[in-house]
Amino acid sequence: MTAPLRHNSEIRTRLGLRQVINVSGTMTSLGASIITEPAIAAMAEIAPEWVEIDDLQRRASATIARLTGAEAGFVTACCAAGISMTIAGAMTGIDLLAMERLPNDTRGLRTEVLLQAGHAVNYGAPVDQSVRLVGGRVVTAGTVTAVQRHHVENAITDNTVALLHVVSHHTVQYGLLSLEEVVEICRPRGVPVIVDAASEYDLRGFLARGADIVIYSGHKFLSGPTSGLVAGRKDLVRAAYLQNKGIGRAMKVGKESIAGVMAALDAWETRDHSAVRARETGALGLWHARLNAHPGLHARITPDPTHNPLDRLEVAVAPESGFTAYGLAKTLSAGEPPVIVRDHEAELGFFYLDPCNLHDGEAEVVADAFERVMAAPRPEGAMAVARRSLASTLQWPD
Repeated sequence: MTAPLRHNSEIRTRLGLRQVINVSGTMTSLGASIITEPAIAAMAEIAPEWVEIDDLQRRASATIARLTGAEAGFVTACCAAGISMTIAGAMTGIDLLAMERLPNDTRGLRTEVLLQAGHAVNYGAPVDQSVRLVGGRVVTAGTVTAVQRHHVENAITDNTVALLHVVSHHTVQYGLLSLEEVVEICRPRGVPVIVDAASEYDLRGFLARGADIVIYSGHKFLSGPTSGLVAGRKDLVRAAYLQNKGIGRAMKVGKESIAGVMAALDAWETRDHSAVRARETGALGLWHARLNAHPGLHARITPDPTHNPLDRLEVAVAPESGFTAYGLAKTLSAGEPPVIVRDHEAELGFFYLDPCNLHDGEAEVVADAFERVMAAPRPEGAMAVARRSLASTLQWPD
């Protein structure tokens, strides 16, 4: 028997939104995460109050520094904004006139940002666009699956302002230089290493391993409001924060998000991570048993590719199931309730179920959805192999 769902669906009904069951993960397109109760309370508490934002950000800096080991930090609109502001800060330093001239007038500024070719990913937008937005230019080092030290060493010029190191399941997971290796190359040459760690649990490890700046999501695993955290060397953090007087104005964050992230960080510090893992393990065990009972579905539990402390269920879909992986993912998403799986690799014949954003009872809802779909006649498109269409996106808001 499926357990009752303990969350508020009234607002979705009022707004005419579908009751989505998210087994895709901390995806921006689905709202990223379930905001933790302390963050919601802090946001509501500060919402009617006047505050001096710079002072609030000073308090946020202290909280971020305590959790990450950084010298300083601040809250911005999202990780993409954090990348842009940090690159801009590396370019301008604390030159206020240079900040006002960005992005088109970069006279006298270093503008080249190194990026390993296998890190040139799209996370909903191209990562290099965050650099181009502020007048920077990405210089790729090596090839997609092979980057050697000499590729990075010879890419550094007098115009190099930083190296951007991306940690993500989207990146190529082999053949590239580690963070330690790029730090070893860049530090003696005075090139800051900026880490995009949007979806990472480890709040201290990247700075401890030599990064100068790390950018985290405040709204994914931290379960805060939509936001980004910039943490690292004080001089670089200060220069990035001062971009609020320039291009950062379009990326500003409100008092509610700053207070909410601070509360989410405090909650992260005291969260029972073992209990969270136990709940996720229970969901994975349920799915593993139920799905493997169906001909053509082959499920196995796999670790996170960037070494976060979580597992997912990989579901390989064979032809005898009557579906392709893409077709089954699409059918589940069209069901009632819609079950949205992690299908970015569906063309390879599999997708994942991610248990990290489940409400109570939803693990059973997901298992039951598979039962219904596998028992029903195969719908049109069950054997489709096409990639996800952008046609509906191009018709928005219709």
